[in-house]
Amino acid sequence: MAAAALLSIYVALFFGSYPLTAGAIHEALASWFHGGADTQAMVIVRDIRLGRVLLSFLTGSALAVSGAVFQGLLRNPLADPFTLGISSGAACAAALALALGWTLPGLSTLPLVALTGAFAAMFMVLALSRLAGGFSRENLVLAGIVVSTFLGAIIALIKSLNEESVSAIVFWILGSFQGRGFEHVQLMLPYLVPGMALVLGFARELDILALGAEQAVQVGVAVARVRIALLIGAGMLTAAAVCVSGIIGFVGLVVPHLVRMLMGPESRPMLLFSALGGGVLLLWSDVMARTILHHGAELPVGVVTALFGAPFFCLIMARGRRT
Repeated sequence: MAAAALLSIYVALFFGSYPLTAGAIHEALASWFHGGADTQAMVIVRDIRLGRVLLSFLTGSALAVSGAVFQGLLRNPLADPFTLGISSGAACAAALALALGWTLPGLSTLPLVALTGAFAAMFMVLALSRLAGGFSRENLVLAGIVVSTFLGAIIALIKSLNEESVSAIVFWILGSFQGRGFEHVQLMLPYLVPGMALVLGFARELDILALGAEQAVQVGVAVARVRIALLIGAGMLTAAAVCVSGIIGFVGLVVPHLVRMLMGPESRPMLLFSALGGGVLLLWSDVMARTILHHGAELPVGVVTALFGAPFFCLIMARGRRT
């Protein structure tokens, strides 16, 4: 799987409005690493394509791993940052920051605001589910729909009241990597790396929690502390993804299911392969988004993932009703 991920990153460099041959890409990469003079191919690879390719891969990894954590922690196959409204919370907070001009020196403000929005939305979903009678599959999904709808209305209100930020806010709603590059990779890494480390560090406890809270307590797991740590880790991953890409749905839903079918339910390998699979899926979704139209026009990548993910979502719901 790791080899497939590396191959996908390399092959994705070929796709774009300006065609490049394998020789031109090899020459551009070699010239870049050895400090050679700028060429047209080197500028395209270095300044346009490679940063975007890496960013889409890392974003897909973050969404897939956070989806796997939410599914395991909540014991709900329909849970992921999108269906639970957590992506909408991060995007709503980011849109509010853009509209009100909340900035700190550098690019560090947006991830912090997105992280706050993600945790606020997570709290709202869990609180609504508890009020409805518990964290059942139906309650969580319905609560996620309610929260997403409410936050979507707030985003629409912000957009209508602040015309100067409309284009940036639309970006968050639809999800896109257009104009993104290495600076955005640097923006998400301080949240992606600790979030991933936190989740992987509690992979064994996640396996035990799948047996139920009572069994976990009996074998010495501090259930409350582990749940909080996993929620923080998954929230950081969601915020890291949303702050650079906007709302991209279904990656966190589809990939963990496919990996679980192929690799089994053990959390550590499932999380690692979800990271690789999510990266590859979103990478090729972005390639499709920027090449399927003519004359350099792009589709929002969130549209592409929804076209593939929505039927899969329906399949999971149908299987859930039969079981």
